[in-house]
Amino acid sequence: MAPELKFVFEACVDLGAPLEIGILPSGGERRVIPILGGTFEGPSIRGRVLPGGADWQIVHADESAELDARYTLQTDTGALIAVFNRGVRSGPREVLAKVRAGERVPAASYYFRAVPKFETGDPHLRWLCESIFVCSGERLAAQVILRFWEVC
Repeated sequence: MAPELKFVFEACVDLGAPLEIGILPSGGERRVIPILGGTFEGPSIRGRVLPGGADWQIVHADESAELDARYTLQTDTGALIAVFNRGVRSGPREVLAKVRAGERVPAASYYFRAVPKFETGDPHLRWLCESIFVCSGERLAAQVILRFWEVC
């Protein structure tokens, strides 16, 4: 039986200016994108993205990127959720160069997917720790829009 996807929430994450670490010996360019805050909302969960996280990216010569974001959500009931979101952004080089430059391009013109892992001690949110999730993203100039689905 094929799994189904159940929409969980959408997050609008505010981003700071990239910190350009430089070219690594492996050849990729390390960039750190600070997470400044934001909001998230879904059918049964909502709250805010806390400042202090970051996305530790490796950008390759073809402009594709390995993404490794870590940040914290706080629900409107005060529960904290740690998010570990690893993914990839790929597509035509010219499209990815525009994304990196902060230009708005249609989300369908490139691939931006991730596999998040959630951690929380809140017993009402235990289901976040006991399921598999997938995420799609859209990068804007100073924000990223992330949509999360539970694999059922």
